[in-house]
Amino acid sequence: MYKAPYYKADGKKGRARKLPETLFDGVVNDSVMHQVVTVYLANQRQGTASAKTRGEVEGGNSKPWKQKGTGRARAGSTRSPLWPGGGIVFPPQPHSWRQQIPKKVRTLARRSALNDRAQNEKVVIADMPKAEKPKTKELVGFLQTVGAAGKVLLLTDGKNEQIYLSSRNVPSISVLPFGEESVYDVLWAETVVIERSALERGEGAAAEESSDE
Repeated sequence: MYKAPYYKADGKKGRARKLPETLFDGVVNDSVMHQVVTVYLANQRQGTASAKTRGEVEGGNSKPWKQKGTGRARAGSTRSPLWPGGGIVFPPQPHSWRQQIPKKVRTLARRSALNDRAQNEKVVIADMPKAEKPKTKELVGFLQTVGAAGKVLLLTDGKNEQIYLSSRNVPSISVLPFGEESVYDVLWAETVVIERSALERGEGAAAEESSDE
C-alpha cells in the first residue's frame, strides 16, 4: 500500500496517510496508458486543414498555349499541380480524427497513471485553504509549502471556483475536480496534489463500483 504526505490547510505537515487500495492498487500498465494518451491527443485535433484540388481552383479552362512549336513544355491547363496557383495533389480535407476507447480501458489507464505517480512519491494529500476571493500568490505559496514542485495537477473535491481562478494565469498549475482528470493530465504533472475530502469521496465511489461488479 502506498503512502503520501499530508498537509493541513494552513500548510502544516500532518501524519502521512495511506492511499486507498481501491484507487491505488499498484498496477501500472504502460501500454494501456500509451493507447489512451494517443487517443486523447487524436481527439484534440480539429481536423479543419483544407486545400483545393485541381478541380476546385479557379481558371485554367483554356489551353495556355498551343501544343507544338513554342519550344516550351506541353501544358493543358494552369490548374495543374505543376503551376503556381494550381491544385494540390491529394490535399488535406476536413474530417474528424475522433476515436473511441472502452470505459474500462480508460479506468485502467487512469489508475495506472495515478499508481505511477504514487510509486515515484509524487502524490500529496492536502486540505485546500479556503479563500473568499482568488489569490494567486497565496495558492502558489501553499503549493511551495507542501512541496509541490514543477508542473502541478491539483485535484479538488468538486469544482472549486476560487482555486481555479487563482491558478488560471499560472501555466504550471492545472486544477480539476477529482475524477475528471484524464491520463494525459496526470502524466503531464510532476506532482499530483489531491484534496483529502475528494480522495475519501473517490474511495467510497470506487468501493461501491467494485461491490456492484
